[in-house]
Amino acid sequence: MVPWGRRANGGGRSHEDGRVAHVDAQGMSETDARREATARLFTEMTHAGEEQRQRLREEVIRLNMPVATSIAMRYRGRGESIDDLVQVASLGLVKAVDGYDPGRGRDFLAYAVPTISGEVKRHFRDRGWDIRPPRRIQELRASVEAAQEVLVQRLDRSPTVSEVARYLDVDIEDVTECLASVELYHVRSVDQQVDSAGELSLAETLGGPDPRLEHVVDSVSLRPLLKQLPPRDKRILSLRFDHGWTQSQIADDVGVTQMQVSRLLSQVLAKLRRQLDAEAA
Repeated sequence: MVPWGRRANGGGRSHEDGRVAHVDAQGMSETDARREATARLFTEMTHAGEEQRQRLREEVIRLNMPVATSIAMRYRGRGESIDDLVQVASLGLVKAVDGYDPGRGRDFLAYAVPTISGEVKRHFRDRGWDIRPPRRIQELRASVEAAQEVLVQRLDRSPTVSEVARYLDVDIEDVTECLASVELYHVRSVDQQVDSAGELSLAETLGGPDPRLEHVVDSVSLRPLLKQLPPRDKRILSLRFDHGWTQSQIADDVGVTQMQVSRLLSQVLAKLRRQLDAEAA
């Protein structure tokens, strides 16, 4: 598998590669580069025309697909194929991209991770489809397509998701899911050329596993759990993992023995692990 953002033969770059390379040149990690590139794309989307906005939207989805894949991998071994899980997580990513409001000042990953995780959990709860969308979405698809045709003629441009939902008097999330399912379940060959010069195949744009994304997902998932901890427990974790203090140094700061620090760390980490496992169940 080709590392994310690079071609197998070391040749030309995709448009996203250039964005990330620009950020990497400033000494940022690849994860931070992805965050920065995503933020730039969303900023551009706010000022773009419809055609340009759709292209930028697709870039955001491709750029953050490794995050969706990382979340999907957490649910392997539960009777579903990895491919199916990645498809469901990808649907969650599309919904996150369409539902994200950069004007609220919230980091995209902080919004996307729970959205993607929620989509995968919903898949296990419903068990309503394998590679097919739920029946209600299948039934809605024809209406959405018809509404788009009417609105294109009426508006002289492609309608937004909210305009389609308002025209049909349905929930905007249903329209988003319907449009996303059309995109995600259209089978494409990995050998298909994706650049105008015919030099770059779809396979060469697909990313490989990025272990650092596990840390990103963990960080976003843990944030609300950490807020619920007592002040002393939060301080012990911060001193140990943010500042790298030894247990003896922490014991002196908190006013307990080194043995008590060790026991407290074990208890707090075990509690957080149980809560994370419960969320993934």
